[in-house]
Order: sequence, then structure tokens, then C-alpha cells
Amino acid sequence: MIPHINIRNAFANMPNVAFALVITTAFNVGFCQSIDINPGKCLVWGPGLNPDVVLPVRYFYIQTVDSRGENITVSPVKDSFKVTISSLEKEYLRVHVPAPLDRGDGSLLVRYRLYGSSMKGLKIEVLYQDKPVAKSPYSLRGPVHHEYCDCPESDVAAWQRVMQCPEEDPQIQEDFSSFPSIDLQQLLQEVPMRFAKRGGLIHYTILNNQVHRRSLGKYTDFKMFSDEILLSLARKVKMPDVEFYINVGDWPMETRKVNDKPGPVPIISWCGSTDTRDIILPTYDITHSSLEAMRGVTNDLLSVQGNTGPVWSNKTDKAFFRGRDSREERLRLVTMSKENPELLDAGITAFFFFREREKELGKTPLVGFFDFFKYKYQMNVDGTVAAYRFPYLMLGNSLVLKQDSPYYEHFYTHLKPGVHYIPVKRDLSDLIEKIKWAKNNDTEAEAVAKMGQSVVRDLLQPHRLYCYYYTVFQTYANRQSTQPLVHPDMEIVPQPSDHTALCNCERRAEDQKLQQKDEL
Repeated sequence: MIPHINIRNAFANMPNVAFALVITTAFNVGFCQSIDINPGKCLVWGPGLNPDVVLPVRYFYIQTVDSRGENITVSPVKDSFKVTISSLEKEYLRVHVPAPLDRGDGSLLVRYRLYGSSMKGLKIEVLYQDKPVAKSPYSLRGPVHHEYCDCPESDVAAWQRVMQCPEEDPQIQEDFSSFPSIDLQQLLQEVPMRFAKRGGLIHYTILNNQVHRRSLGKYTDFKMFSDEILLSLARKVKMPDVEFYINVGDWPMETRKVNDKPGPVPIISWCGSTDTRDIILPTYDITHSSLEAMRGVTNDLLSVQGNTGPVWSNKTDKAFFRGRDSREERLRLVTMSKENPELLDAGITAFFFFREREKELGKTPLVGFFDFFKYKYQMNVDGTVAAYRFPYLMLGNSLVLKQDSPYYEHFYTHLKPGVHYIPVKRDLSDLIEKIKWAKNNDTEAEAVAKMGQSVVRDLLQPHRLYCYYYTVFQTYANRQSTQPLVHPDMEIVPQPSDHTALCNCERRAEDQKLQQKDEL
């Protein structure tokens, strides 16, 4: 008999947990060897099957299905699914296709990175024990462009449809509510004077789809992250003409309130707070990891989904934390860990802000991030601002205990405490109580973990990051009351030079015209 869990009732006597809906979740218990996978009934879908969705790493999903047509919810036998990708042209095309990632719930994630463009397209074969899966093989009729191919789509609405971009986002709406009109000349006079001394401000103008910038302040090295996403966007879609300021430091900047005289100015940042009016973009961390996945980074929004540790029942039922000493509450965690070792395993891996406490608390060796998920409960405590590990923790197969915080990232508005994670007071005074609750209500704790994982899997798909970025700049551009300019002290940010990215943009335009003619 499959148990059903009513989350609202489970939490009825638990303080400080808010609810917006009742969730009923079912879990299947069994072993993968006893499941009869029907390859023909399995489902294969995702943006990586659309040649027009150009991403650094393309990806799609496989859902295992049994002979009765029901979704399977446990892992298949290891290495039973194989994927091969080749060019439809005679010429060799290098495509990096690692083994599918087992997401631990009966679904798999397939990733691939192109090292060249294919004008005719790709052939994707998905096999289960050498039998074709779903409608395999899949033909992606060309051209299929390399990430560095500079062929922006001029029809923005068409690009947004292909990318399946949401029509709106609540965080973007909230951020721009303070800025019904943006006077660029006013910003030019005010922003450098107020914020340049903070050291981490970059002034950008995108004009005719070319990126120009100047650095304001001493500590602007992180402009490499804003540069790379702006260039990547401009290669894929015609960007609006827009002039703006990005804060590449940690803390959000604009502290003025809407009713202040003068009022706030639109500074774009990676992190927001309840005390500031900054416009928020996805953090540099998840953006860079998405751009460099399968190449320059090991942890990204896709790879973590296949490295979530043992199944829930085999995880250690303790809360876990490792990190720097960037906030005093993190030190408090270590003390609580020493007092409650059966409930909490917390350690500081590097001391910088509170070096005088190192001897007292001790320094703990680093732990690989994927090893965090050997534990059922993950502690998310702020660093200097929001802890940028939060999205990765949410993608794991563990329950996230999140410290109440004034700081937030771009996707927090979609999450509900008590539904997607367990909230913990800012001073951590109720942490031990919450861990004990999780241990004593194992089924309910797992259900919250699954709900959180599911919603963040959807929100943080890499193609959704591109949608979010574009919507921010499009909204900003629509509110400009004056024309953006390339100023004399700005420099152009060149697109990367890569001979393997050579592509024929005219071919795509001709194919689209022929397709439209055929449809008529």
C-alpha cells in the first residue's frame, strides 16, 4: 500500500511554518531490477531536442515507463540507457555526450556540448539495453549552432517562444515597480558619484547588439561574469538598445525608498535584500556554472541533479554544514554541533572574518559538495549575503533548513516556507527543534524535500536563466525615457574568437523563409 501524506496536518503543531496549499505525495518503494521498463513507452523531451534552442550545454530528459504505461519512480539499472549523437553531415563533428545522469526518481538527464556547428543537423539515438527508446532516433534538422556562433534571432517573440519563456516573473515585476521611468542622463550624473567609490560597478551600453562597458571603481574583476552572459545573449537574440549599471560586488547598493526625495536609481545586482531597491539578476555563480558546464566547472545546475547521494532511507539523519566563517551564525552552528552531535554535523573550513575563534572552534577539512547529500538535512545559512549554495542544495535529494534572511536571489519568490524548505529563525534558536521534528516525521520531511527539488528543477533550467536575463533588459529598455549612448570612455567587449564556431547565419534565415512558404 502506498502511503499518502497530508503536509498541512503533519505540520499542524509545528511553529513558524507557513503554508499556501495542501500537498499530497505518493512514494513507490521497490528495486530497479524488479521494474519492467518498456523502452517504447518511455518519454523523451526537453530543449536539447530543438535545434533552435542554442545553449552552451544542451539537455533533455528521459522518463522511464513500465509496460502498463505508468511512470517508474526508482532508478533504472546503471548504464542501461545509452545516448549517441552524430552529425547528419559526412564531416566529423565533436560532440561531448557523457552518460545520462540518474536523477534517482525514475528520470534521467542527458547533456551534450557541441564543439562545432552542423549545418544539416544532428542524429540523436536513445537506447535502453540496445532497444530504441520512445521515438528514437531523433533528427534535429539543421543548422544546429555552436554556442559561440554569432547568429542572433531578430524576431524576439519567436526566440522567446522557442525558449518557452514565461510571460512574466513576479520578482522582475516587483523590482521594476520602483522605476516606472528611467532617465539615463540623470543616472549618468548621479550613479558614478554615489556608487563608484563602492568599487564594484560596471557601466554597460548595448547598442546594435554590441556590448560596450566602462569600469567604475577598483574591484571590478567580476565583470568577466557579466561580460560572458551579455555576449552569450547577444549571440542568440537581438538585444534591445539599453544602458545600465551592474553591481559586481556582494552587497546590493540602492538603499533609498520609493517615496524618498530624490528617489532610488536602478542598480542591477546579483543579490537583493528587503532593505534595498536593486534589480536582481541570477547570481554570477549559477550563471557562470551554466555557461561553463561540462568544461570549466564540475558543479552546475545540471550535474548536481545526478549526484544527490544515497536514496533518502540510506542517508545519515543529521543536518550538515561546511563553509567559511563569513557570518557569526555559522560559528554558532559549530557550537551547536558540538553540543548536539547526534543531530548536527557542522564545521568551518576557512577562517577569515573571525580568526580569533579558530583555536576555540577548530578548522574542518573541505568536503566535496556532492558528499553533502549523504545527509538528509542541509543547513543553508547566509554568507556575506545570501548563501549562493542554496539553489544547489534545493536540487539535491535532501531537506533544506533555511535561515530566515533579508537577502534573496531571483527565484525565491516562487518558494514557500514549509512547502519547499523548512524555515529556521535568523538566530538559529529553533534549529534543534526543527531537526528533531524532521527526524520524528521522516515521511513528511521527505515530501517537503521532494517538493522543493521539483520546483527548483523547473525554475533553474539553464534555458530559463536566459529568459530571465532577457526579460530584465527588455523591461529596463522599455522604461528608458532617453536614448542609450556609447560614451567616449567605454570600450567594446568583443565576442570570443573560435574557429570551430564558424557558421552560416544566412542558411538559417533561408530555411525559415522556406518553412514559412511551405506552411502557406
